[in-house]
Amino acid sequence: MMTLAISNLLRYQPVRYVINGLVATCVSYAVLNACIHLAHVPSAGVANFIAAVIGITVSFLGSRHFVFPGTSESVWHQLARFWVLYAVLALLQAAVLFVWTDVARLDYRVGFLIGTFLQMVCSYFGGKHWVFKR
Repeated sequence: MMTLAISNLLRYQPVRYVINGLVATCVSYAVLNACIHLAHVPSAGVANFIAAVIGITVSFLGSRHFVFPGTSESVWHQLARFWVLYAVLALLQAAVLFVWTDVARLDYRVGFLIGTFLQMVCSYFGGKHWVFKR
């Protein structure tokens, strides 16, 4: 019964998208901690960059094979578009935080949540209709 319910949920792309995002976030966080505590990377910024690259790569692989399977396009074309999409989303997040916090003088945490929500929505639709389109 439980397996059937899970199978039914996994039929929906948005559910698979959220699962993929959670997995990629956990991987990124684990790599960040490994860089700082095991590899003793002296800069948290450098450690976070390494973790972000690995987390985004995990997100790409999960998106390609789990969230949006069945595409026949070259992995290299998809990877290039994926990185462009994520670069634009990083700029979007920065712009939201700049306007919300620096211009409007509002709480940065709320701005971060708004930016993250916008990133999530744009990432899903950008992946579905541009990066992994059929």
